[in-house]
Amino acid sequence: MPNALAFLMLAAWPLVTLVMFRRWPIERALIWSLLGAYMMLPPPPAAFDFPLMPPLTKESLPSLATFVICLAVCGRRAPLLPEGWLARALVLVFVFCPVATVLTNTEQVVFGAIGLPGLGLKDMVALVLLQFILLLPFLMARQYLATPEGLREMVLAIMIGGLIYSAPMLLEVRLSPQLNTWVYGYFQHSFGQMMRGDGFRPIVFMYHGLWVAFFTVMAMICAVALAREGDARRRVLMLAAAGYLGVVLILCKSLGSLIYGIYLAPLALFLPTSLQIRIAAGMAVVAIAYPVLKGAGLVPLDWILEQAGKISPERANSLQFRLDNEDRLMERALEKPLFGWGSWGRNHILDPVSGTIETVADGRWIIVIGVFGWVGYLAEFGLIVLPILTLWFYKNSLGDVPHQRLVGPVTLLLAINLMDMLPNATLTPLTWLFAGAVLGMAETARRRTPVQSKRRRLRWRPLM
Repeated sequence: MPNALAFLMLAAWPLVTLVMFRRWPIERALIWSLLGAYMMLPPPPAAFDFPLMPPLTKESLPSLATFVICLAVCGRRAPLLPEGWLARALVLVFVFCPVATVLTNTEQVVFGAIGLPGLGLKDMVALVLLQFILLLPFLMARQYLATPEGLREMVLAIMIGGLIYSAPMLLEVRLSPQLNTWVYGYFQHSFGQMMRGDGFRPIVFMYHGLWVAFFTVMAMICAVALAREGDARRRVLMLAAAGYLGVVLILCKSLGSLIYGIYLAPLALFLPTSLQIRIAAGMAVVAIAYPVLKGAGLVPLDWILEQAGKISPERANSLQFRLDNEDRLMERALEKPLFGWGSWGRNHILDPVSGTIETVADGRWIIVIGVFGWVGYLAEFGLIVLPILTLWFYKNSLGDVPHQRLVGPVTLLLAINLMDMLPNATLTPLTWLFAGAVLGMAETARRRTPVQSKRRRLRWRPLM
């Protein structure tokens, strides 16, 4: 169980956030209030659980506190909702989809002698509030970070955060994952999953070692991106930082994140911004279409399993386990396809005698479809895919301001995060920050091209 320090850190973070906003520029304070919490606060089960409220964890509490303080200290620079009708519709559906989910799940779910309660008014209120709080980083990033300066501040912060985090990561690689136990009094996951071969992979204060590895990928690519825009001396320093983070990434012992890093580094370093955005758009389309492609048998699962087996039979068995569970959970989800099963584990299959959950949901996509149905899935993934596709559509209007060149690597990172949400549930406040900033940049580019946009609409109008 979490100790007193864990709850003290959660309770004190709004005060830390207020100090940041008092002393730093708004862009820096916004980024570090969320990034610092993601790095340092205790993970669940440490949380404040108030009536009619979702649990206030290291994700939701900092987002809510940052939003309130941001409004009180700085006001609003832009409307809270996005500009386009599609983005606004996705935001509203994302926030209010739980209303339909609760209304279609008022009945009890029974597995033999085990029953799960139906959903009621308090679940509706809590889920709507949770959805709104989760989306706050997206909305704030669109308001305050959608500038070349804000984008650079975010990229620089991620890189610095990765360099800072590398110290406790290396400590855990050497001594085993113990920091969360030493500091907050509990271990947040299965210790066995932090063991790889003859060593350990770090977890520090995050949910899982996979989260730490993916954060290292983000920091490394941000260092590579900063190397593109600097002078010769700065380029050497940034590439040295990227190389160091690459070594740390190898020590994280996560094959998926290592592949992401090897794949993204040359793209972020050498390709022009327009081509980076085009590649990111392709990955985004594949990611959001994955459930349909998988259901149609268009994903080469046998080939993927064969390649995983060549690397390690253990990894192939792990992947097969995930795929089998996805199939079982998808069958369960299709019983309530539109709005899902809701909370309380109703989207899982339970043992009819012991009541233990028999299925494991690893990928974010299968979790969302099971809980909020296809409507919730399209809203959530759509809010991450839409900024990438909008930016791709208006990429010719971005200009060539040096800091603006960072938007390509940021878009690539957002797209690879989408791909990683297929096998894992790595949706974090950083994901929403990137998505909001990219959407704001895309909206700016769209405002610069009213004539071109009008011509496209006329060209696409069908003949009468």
